[in-house]
Amino acid sequence: KPRDANHPYGHGKAEFISAAVEGTLVLSAGILVIYNSGERLIYPGEVVQLDLGMILIGSTAVINWILGFIARKQGSRSGSLALTSSGKHLQSDTYSTVAIIAGLALMSITGFLWIDSVVAAAFGIFIIYTGYRIIRTSLAGIMDEADMDLLKEMVAILEKHKMENWVDLHNLRVIKYGNVLHVDCHLTVPWYFNVHQAHAEIDILAKLIRSKFGESLELFVHSDGCLYFQCPICEKKDCPVRQHDFKERLEWTVDNSLQNEKHSRGDVLSGNGHAEVSMREGN
Repeated sequence: KPRDANHPYGHGKAEFISAAVEGTLVLSAGILVIYNSGERLIYPGEVVQLDLGMILIGSTAVINWILGFIARKQGSRSGSLALTSSGKHLQSDTYSTVAIIAGLALMSITGFLWIDSVVAAAFGIFIIYTGYRIIRTSLAGIMDEADMDLLKEMVAILEKHKMENWVDLHNLRVIKYGNVLHVDCHLTVPWYFNVHQAHAEIDILAKLIRSKFGESLELFVHSDGCLYFQCPICEKKDCPVRQHDFKERLEWTVDNSLQNEKHSRGDVLSGNGHAEVSMREGN
């Protein structure tokens, strides 16, 4: 559903709620499997028509796994957590079915009725873990938890394709709502650039991110003018107002890109993203 006046950032978080429900259902199914296996272990009953039961249950398992695989693939392609969670739910049903089949097969071979319960309980624990992971991911999305893997990938791409007019990048924030990626950052450009020139650099940055992460992107960039203490890390070769010689290149990392302050040569020398701030005057 597209954004509206009441939901300016869209409805992407509804996917996280949907995923939380799916995760709860998966976790509940695991608990139910363990409960039933315990009940069968305590009160074993006679099992009849094992061959027919295994064929019917096996057919259901194959169908669920294929549907789950398709849903997970589509969810991964579109960035939809709801589809991915639905796929995991279907495949968790497959795993519980496999547990039933394995238990029935072993039971028919050995004649021990308790094997079915033990195998089912083991798979029930696995299903509970799958449900927990789905719920954990959905809660992370609801709470806007930073996706460090996504940040590392994005910073690596920006570092690799850094333009000479991009003096610095800081205060980077990335949030994903459903399949929409929201990126906020401060991009430092030469202070003498006019509004149109600064905006052109932002357009290049946006095009680069979209080329790697898709068109479903919202980009909010605050353009900063560089300060003279940044000359030693500025790689612009034809700068008409340079006050200090270029000394060292500052590699953009997750640590220094997240900082809410401009960088200087001190960041390079310290190696840990903490620079001397005595020369800094604003962001």
